[in-house]
Amino acid sequence: MWTEKQKNGKFKYVEQYEDYLTGKQKRVSVTLNKNTASARKTALETLTHMIEERQTGHQKESDLTLGNLIEKYLDFQKLSVKKSSYNSTYYLCNSILNIFDGDIMVSRITANFLKETLIRTGKPNSYLNNIRSRINAIFRWGYENDYIADISFLGKFKPFKDTMRREKLEDKFLESDELQKLLSGFKSKKWELLTKFLSLSGLRIGEAIALNTQDIDFAKHVIHINKRIFPAKKSIDAPKTISSNRDVYMQPELEKACRDILLFTKQESVFKGYRTKLFVCNTHGDYVSYIVYNNALKRTAERVLGFEVTPHVLRHTHASLLLANGMTLDAISRRLGHEDSVITKQIYLHVTQKLKEQEEEQIKNIHIVG
Repeated sequence: MWTEKQKNGKFKYVEQYEDYLTGKQKRVSVTLNKNTASARKTALETLTHMIEERQTGHQKESDLTLGNLIEKYLDFQKLSVKKSSYNSTYYLCNSILNIFDGDIMVSRITANFLKETLIRTGKPNSYLNNIRSRINAIFRWGYENDYIADISFLGKFKPFKDTMRREKLEDKFLESDELQKLLSGFKSKKWELLTKFLSLSGLRIGEAIALNTQDIDFAKHVIHINKRIFPAKKSIDAPKTISSNRDVYMQPELEKACRDILLFTKQESVFKGYRTKLFVCNTHGDYVSYIVYNNALKRTAERVLGFEVTPHVLRHTHASLLLANGMTLDAISRRLGHEDSVITKQIYLHVTQKLKEQEEEQIKNIHIVG
């Protein structure tokens, strides 16, 4: 086996063998992200398996279980994607194995079997569609890597009709008065401060929780965004995209909110007896739990506003308020760390329509002549 480095930085592992049917020399290859001992071992196992299959025909699927397939898929994903993406995949695959018996033979799986089994869980169709997408990805990967001979049945494994009410765009962000009402409704000062910070900065919740005090640069009036936290395992990873790695300018209002959080954390650390380098932390000086904060935000919003609010709603709220105050789409997209401005444009259309309606309402009450 030898290795060829690709132009995109990945590594192609190649093995040569003699086809017993033709006597000709042939090659098999697999491309991985790394060139480490572990990657080479995985590549060798994969190539050996591919050669065996090509010498004897496709692997008998009666020998391949769903659990085996998912295990192979995860091994490959671990070497091919970022840690945070792998963690998401790992938990989703575990969810699949909690629904389906891992000993089920892949050759006996049909579209109807998949649909009926998922429906019997009683889970919302939005959740089932998430599971369906991952199952499709696993089986397509298995086909592309010669573990499965036929995946034509996936064409009949259609998405579930999502009967849940689609969230309207206007429900995805708050008006200024609603935000003020929400902030005044918190019983916890910490959650009030964090909510204000998210609304004034537009940061993703994973970016905010991962911040250290040194990331708050008062000298340059910016917040350095160079990492995020994966909530399930509290593992730190690089930002979501290249454009997510950015500096967010601290306007005076945001700068004051940052100072308020630092003061609160300092006072709490003295009272609770902890030390921390985190910008915002729990009562032990460790990372804030996304679930705890999300639940507090949800309960408070339901109590004072009458509907749920998520941390991402605060991010959209930030964008909508900036748009209403005349900032350009490109400037807001850069601040939010978006790769494109599609979401920003959607919010823009709604905000401009609302402003237009307000202007028309004002004109109705104006008498110019007589």
